[in-house]
Amino acid sequence: MVAAIGGSGSRPMDFNQSVASNSVRYEDVSMLFPGNRGAPPTLAIDRFSLDVAESEFLVIVGPSGCGKSTILAMSGGLATPTTGKVFLGRELITQPGPNKAIVFQNFSLFPWKTVVDNIEFGLRLNHVAAEERRHRIDYYLPVIGLKGFEKHYPRQLSGGMQQRVAIARALVLRPRLLLMDEPFAALDAQNRTVMQEELVRVWSEHKPTVIFVTHSVEEAVFLADRIVVMTRRPGRIKEVIDVRETAGAQHWRARPLDQVMRHNDFQDLRARVWGLIRDEIVIE
Repeated sequence: MVAAIGGSGSRPMDFNQSVASNSVRYEDVSMLFPGNRGAPPTLAIDRFSLDVAESEFLVIVGPSGCGKSTILAMSGGLATPTTGKVFLGRELITQPGPNKAIVFQNFSLFPWKTVVDNIEFGLRLNHVAAEERRHRIDYYLPVIGLKGFEKHYPRQLSGGMQQRVAIARALVLRPRLLLMDEPFAALDAQNRTVMQEELVRVWSEHKPTVIFVTHSVEEAVFLADRIVVMTRRPGRIKEVIDVRETAGAQHWRARPLDQVMRHNDFQDLRARVWGLIRDEIVIE
C-alpha cells in the first residue's frame, strides 16, 4: 500500500478491500522525456501519487509546463509512465479504450462528418450494435443541447456547439473515466460559462469520474470536488484542496456561475488557489 501525496481526502487505498470500478489511483508515477539532439532529458512528472474517488470531479491546476496534460495522457493510456503505475479500479491502465474518454481543447471533430456521424464514430469503432448506437445518440442529443442539429457539419456550428459535439462523442461511450484537457479554453467568456454549467448538468446524469485540466482558477473552484495544485516542472503535488469543505453539501456548481461568484467564500478560495499557483510561476 502506497500513501497518497496531497491534502485533505488523499488517503491510501487498501487493495485487499473493495475498490470502486471508477476510482483512479496514481502510484508513485514519474515521466521522463528524452532530450532531442543531445539535449538532456526532461523530468515532467515526479513521484505523483493520488487516489481519486469513484464519481469524483477532480480538477488539476498549475503553471504552464507542470505536466497537467501528461497526467491526462497517462490516465487515458496514451502515454506510459517511466516509473509507477496508474489504475482504473483494479485495472492497470496500459492503453486507450472505451472505458476512458478524452475531450481535448481543439474539439478534434471530423469536418466531413455530420454531428451524428461524429458522435457515432467511437461507437462504431468499438463495434457497438446499430440499435444501441441509435439509442445512446437519441438520449444524448437533447441532454447536450444538440437536438435539431443532427445533420449539421462542424463548419455550420459555433465553437460552443462544436465542443458540445466533442463532449457528446465522449459521453455516448459511457466511460468510467472522463478526461478533459482545457476543453473550454478556445471559447469566448459567454460560451465558456454556458458550457461549464452544461457540463455540470450532464455529468450529474451518470457521474463518471472526471479528471479535468484547466488554467482557469475560477473554473477549477466552480467545478471541482477537489483541486490538485501542481508545482512548476518537475510536476509534483503542492497541495490538494477539498472544495466541498467550503462549497457545502449542496455544491455551488449546481447554481449559475454568476451567482456563485458573488459569494465571499468562492472569492476567498479562488484567491487561495491563485496564490499557490502564482508562487510557482517563473518568468523566463
